[in-house]
Amino acid sequence: MSEEVKKEDSSENNGAEKKAENKEPKAAPTLKVEEKEEKDDKEGVEFSFDSSDEELPEEIKQKLEKNKQARAKKKLIKKKKKRVARIVKVGRAYIQATYNNTMITLADNNGDVIAWASAGLAGFKGAKKATPYAAQIITKIAAQKAKEEYGLEEVSVFVSGVGTGREAAIRALNANGLNVSSIKDTTPVPHNGCRPKKPRRV
Repeated sequence: MSEEVKKEDSSENNGAEKKAENKEPKAAPTLKVEEKEEKDDKEGVEFSFDSSDEELPEEIKQKLEKNKQARAKKKLIKKKKKRVARIVKVGRAYIQATYNNTMITLADNNGDVIAWASAGLAGFKGAKKATPYAAQIITKIAAQKAKEEYGLEEVSVFVSGVGTGREAAIRALNANGLNVSSIKDTTPVPHNGCRPKKPRRV
């Protein structure tokens, strides 16, 4: 009997030890799970960091490079204004005829300049700039440019100054295919305002 009791006690002790052993490994997996979770967290952080450092696709890189090159070219090259083709059939002609020069400016009805010319532009120098012939030549240059680029047909003339080229310029406008609708003299005239200069002694 005593031997059987001892065996039972030993078997119970062994069972308790086995249960204890079984209990201990159960606790260990919980630690392993926690370690796995920590590892997963670390891996997730590393993955997100790697994803931020990933290189851009080649197409996007090429676009960025093209944009950089285009910006560099814009800085180096000056912007050229694009001329918008427009038709101005009716406009104005401003003639400034002084003692030393003759200038003509063709504009639209808003005052925006279409074409212009001066005796110096045509190559005249010195006293030849104020001649009627120079006025005729520069009127032809300005009229042709306005007709070709803008289709100018009719002008109203505004004359300023008392130079010798004023009449020649008006006649040249009509001779070059522009219809002169009106002529107005805008030469400034004093109404007994300031005292005039003394006559020049030569």
